[in-house]
Amino acid sequence: MERPLILVTNDDSIVSPGIRLLIEVMKEIGDVVVVAPDSPQSAMGHAITINNTLHIDKVKLDPEIEHEYSCSGTPVDCVKLAVREILKRKPDLCVSGINHGSNSSINVIYSGTMSAAVEAGIEGIPAIGFSHVEYSWETDLEPLRGYVKKIAEEVLLKGLPEGVVLNVNFPKTNKAPIKGIKVCRQAKAMWMEEFDKRINPQGKEYYWLTGKFVNQDKGHDTDERALEEGYISVVPVQFDLTAHHAIQTLNNWNL
Repeated sequence: MERPLILVTNDDSIVSPGIRLLIEVMKEIGDVVVVAPDSPQSAMGHAITINNTLHIDKVKLDPEIEHEYSCSGTPVDCVKLAVREILKRKPDLCVSGINHGSNSSINVIYSGTMSAAVEAGIEGIPAIGFSHVEYSWETDLEPLRGYVKKIAEEVLLKGLPEGVVLNVNFPKTNKAPIKGIKVCRQAKAMWMEEFDKRINPQGKEYYWLTGKFVNQDKGHDTDERALEEGYISVVPVQFDLTAHHAIQTLNNWNL
């Protein structure tokens, strides 16, 4: 039987440890094509490049992969270029990550990792975004390997509901083993943001964005709770942003 065609991308850049491990796992189950940013693109959300040129360079970071490309654009640019310019056919799966840092809860809105997966979903490609709560590139990612393979194989075997992609987040693994997998909902949370205002040597003001993450959700069925308890959170994410429950309310307005 023909091996599945798997597109691998991310937002931390093509050389990040997360994507290199993801590539290793995907090679075990399919034929891999890599198209990923040539530099970090964290928190780019669903941004695309329209006012600058885009460049793709073929690279050879893994001798076993024939088609591996670094891209000057955003994670979404990578998926668009892969589908329209590089791949000969639509891939059977797109995996994005493994991101260094959590993309649980409201972070899914800002995440370049998840936006790449969403873009693939828009194209009708089953897609998964993988993230790990640890930001350090030195973090041991080996405990994630088996779970990445299991989730990817399940999606290849069973598919995903129309208009849905998966947001998978891994808990900390440096103190205790992963307890298992939980299918969750997105927690209600937000960033309490502040701007650190400074003055440069020329006397001009500039700002650094700072802040802290605040989980406002006390539910037991959320991704944040699962991660806190040592479980992998799997959240089905939809890219139809219509608030269907509000349509009737607006129909009662005098519009």
